[in-house]
Amino acid sequence: MLPNKPKSKLRRIFGAAAASIIVFEVAGVAVTYGLWYKLNTERDFRLYMYKNYNWIIEGYYSVGETVGGLKTREQDKKIWENEGKL
Repeated sequence: MLPNKPKSKLRRIFGAAAASIIVFEVAGVAVTYGLWYKLNTERDFRLYMYKNYNWIIEGYYSVGETVGGLKTREQDKKIWENEGKL
């Protein structure tokens, strides 16, 4: 029978670091998807982001215009102006 060799300390450190990186990547993707979903489904949340975090909503609008040819920016501004929110 072959003798069992314990894992080296360096290998354990690299394994723990790799696992931590994977956990943070998955968490980042989950948060990003959650933000995109909320931006994509709630106009009031888009208004909040427009007023407080303009750089995020501009990125959302530019991706939608580039990838899908959507005119969400114009529709949102038209509705917000009609409702008196802008």
